[in-house]
Amino acid sequence: ASSFSPEKARVPPAIDTPIPPISKFKIGLCQLSVTADKERNIAHARVAIEEAAEKGAKLVLLPEIWNSPYSNDSFPVYAEDIDAGKDSSPSTAMLSEAARSLKITIVGGSIPERCGDKLYNTCCVFDTDGNLIAKHRKIHLFDINIPGKITFEESKTLTAGETPTVVDTDVGRIGIGICYDIRFQELAMLYAARGAHLLCYPGAFNMTTGPLHWELLQRARAVDNQLYVATCSPARDASGGYVAWGHSTLVGPFGEVLATTEHDEATIISEIDYSLMDLRRTNLPLQKQRRGDLYNLVDVQR
Repeated sequence: ASSFSPEKARVPPAIDTPIPPISKFKIGLCQLSVTADKERNIAHARVAIEEAAEKGAKLVLLPEIWNSPYSNDSFPVYAEDIDAGKDSSPSTAMLSEAARSLKITIVGGSIPERCGDKLYNTCCVFDTDGNLIAKHRKIHLFDINIPGKITFEESKTLTAGETPTVVDTDVGRIGIGICYDIRFQELAMLYAARGAHLLCYPGAFNMTTGPLHWELLQRARAVDNQLYVATCSPARDASGGYVAWGHSTLVGPFGEVLATTEHDEATIISEIDYSLMDLRRTNLPLQKQRRGDLYNLVDVQR
């Protein structure tokens, strides 16, 4: 097997997965109803975060675009200048204060971000001191056309991010993607090669692709890379302009669904046990079996 050069299947070679600060903890997935009232959405998200923390969650994940309706018309109106500070970004100010006061890590779903003359779909991660420790701008924009079903072009208003995001937290090394990012296995493979324990994808799949692909993609990303995958969707609003599928989910490193919601508003608490990653990687030693003599994944930025 050594002739297969498995270390060459990753360029540069894969980073060993670090020992996490904590091996077992609870995660909270807050599937929120979203309205046109931004102040209400912020206050409502804060309550959900507090409830998750009260139930023992050390990590809380919010949905994609939780402070605004999901539409190209809404993105410019609800966008916030995250880098300008709390007065210019009440949504992230709330997340920071909640993380600090509750002593939890928050993967803050995503909000529309304004930066100069550009708009992004952006996820912010806060540590237990309320510090912004990572900001992921959606890399793959949701441009889709299924005649008679759904047509949407995020690229009409949004700009694609340029940087994959891996961040070390009090609950392990986390790779961040937003919704459509989950369809691109190369990004998940890159995160695994950078030593991620968990991939978090706030997302809002629709009623056409959701039933077919949402769970399938989560399980595929988890089993291919032998790590945890967590997703969080807005709750379904059948009267909205964009109808989300819902079904926020946690998937384990063997591709098993550990917890999931239906489509209504809900917060679920589930346990992550990183020792299962070691077990599965021992059961199926994929890292040692890769054919670096035949193919490789190139991490351009590393």
